[in-house]
Amino acid sequence: MTVSLGTIFREWGRIGCIGFGGPPTHIALLRKLVVQERGWMDEQEFEDAIAAVNLLPGPASTQLAIYCAWRLRGRIGALVGAIAFIVPGLLVIVALAALFLESSPPRWVLGAGAGAGAAVAAVAVNAGWGLVPGSWRRAEGSSGRARWLVYAVAGAVAAALAGPWVVLVLLGCGAVELAWQRGPGRVAPSLLLPLGVTGTAALPALAWVAFKVGALSYGGGFVIIPLMQADAVDHYHWMTGGQFLNAVALGQITPGPVVQTVAVVGYAAAGVGGAFLAALVAFSPSFAFVALGGDRFDRIRGDARARSFLDGAGPAAIGAILGVSIPLARALHESWQYGVLAAAFVILFVLRRGVVTTLLVCGAAGVAVALAGGQLPR
Repeated sequence: MTVSLGTIFREWGRIGCIGFGGPPTHIALLRKLVVQERGWMDEQEFEDAIAAVNLLPGPASTQLAIYCAWRLRGRIGALVGAIAFIVPGLLVIVALAALFLESSPPRWVLGAGAGAGAAVAAVAVNAGWGLVPGSWRRAEGSSGRARWLVYAVAGAVAAALAGPWVVLVLLGCGAVELAWQRGPGRVAPSLLLPLGVTGTAALPALAWVAFKVGALSYGGGFVIIPLMQADAVDHYHWMTGGQFLNAVALGQITPGPVVQTVAVVGYAAAGVGGAFLAALVAFSPSFAFVALGGDRFDRIRGDARARSFLDGAGPAAIGAILGVSIPLARALHESWQYGVLAAAFVILFVLRRGVVTTLLVCGAAGVAVALAGGQLPR
């Protein structure tokens, strides 16, 4: 069976245009296309692919989209599928970044950003909490669950307090669990990577930040937010804390992967060119993992060392997603934003509405505050 590149471009582009709601939506749309409607993959192979990409760093749903295209037409198919899946959302988020980050945006735009940004901490808690049941079930026995709690707490504390070093904690938890499962006297290989960067030029620094986002984001885009926030706001001063919250909100309400938040950071650092550079660098590791290692996915999934590492890094990533809500909430400035944050928790956890709906409602609340003459974050 040969699937044309035009078909891949059209179908993956369609998912890239309508994929609001993050990874769950992307996975559902891909399953419907490649398994249920076209029969290009069987259910077992698709589930195995999901398991394999979850063992890799980077945005899992993006890697799954690239893998499915690779499965049909090899590396050229993977490239076409990646472009079609990523570019629609990227264009939308860059256009919105230009609107929200211009020097003098309309007052209603500032209000919408402040309202949606106020809800981001609740969205992070929702994302992390949704991952807890499955990960907890995979922890075996009282000892395994005790270590799960330790790793989760370590990730949460790191995300709340350690900023850019949270990835080291995730990798460290993975290394500890790998050593534990291999038994006494066996030392796990070093998995820690240097994260410091000292550059003065915007583009090299931006490329380094984007690479960390794409290559080290175990557990999804929210895990890398403390690192992005520390670099973009505190270290390089490319944007304010309020603008960063807007960036995270934009990454949630646009189609495509949440990691595209890095494009807004790129825009703040170096305009349109910076946005596309950041996106290119951030998504390159995902493409490389699949293009160079797609034929090894079965072995990756069955590798006991990879699974052991994920048994430690996974709970830490969940803790980090939950913990990142603290610095996100601390970035709020106006009292009415805390009311919006509380409303977001109600919408997500009591009314059980989706993330996109929650952000749109909170953005509308911000617009109402702005039009009523309320104080907006600087």
